[in-house]
Amino acid sequence: MASNKAARVGEEVWKTRIDKVNAELVTLTYGTIVAQLCSDYDNDYSEVNKQLDKMGYNIGMRLVEDFFAKSGTQRCANLRETAETISKVGFKIFLNITPTIANWTTDNKQFSLMFEENPFADFVELPDDGRAQDELWYSNLLCGVLRGSLEMVEILHHNAITNGMIMPFPNALSSESSSHVQMQVEAHFISDVLRGDDSTEMRVSLIRYIEDEMPPDDE
Repeated sequence: MASNKAARVGEEVWKTRIDKVNAELVTLTYGTIVAQLCSDYDNDYSEVNKQLDKMGYNIGMRLVEDFFAKSGTQRCANLRETAETISKVGFKIFLNITPTIANWTTDNKQFSLMFEENPFADFVELPDDGRAQDELWYSNLLCGVLRGSLEMVEILHHNAITNGMIMPFPNALSSESSSHVQMQVEAHFISDVLRGDDSTEMRVSLIRYIEDEMPPDDE
């Protein structure tokens, strides 16, 4: 989906098809979840990060059907189109924000989402225990949501077939084919204004395409 079209879709769905939730309620509810995890795991922030990611993964797997029902978007053709849809439709529909896409690698397999707004983190201060600002990724649930949702979303992936071997890109001796696949991605924050950084940046990397496989059990 082209960038401008994705932005129009996201804005239209947000205005006409979404039941609005008070932003402060979202902030308080999420903050309660993080605080409970910190208590349950005795402020082991590495484990809290893992649990937030797992929660997000399970949410993402279940969010896909609702996303397509509300947005009416079609299958993406590649990671770039997927990134546009995530930023301008997905985040707009569910959080009313539009993170900026930046820092693509030359192989188009990694990009960043830059968050100028993050309703999860409004009015939040990390614990002043000398560790949280170095160890806790407060909004790590969002990383899990991306992982889970992309493993459930099919894209139309183009391959090249050369002498019976499936290659990722066509060349002069190949014929082109396509298949419907899911994407396994890795997502993690590399900076957060809550930690004192200048920006909040999530890094998203394509690990592999998944074809005719069930997603791993992350519970």
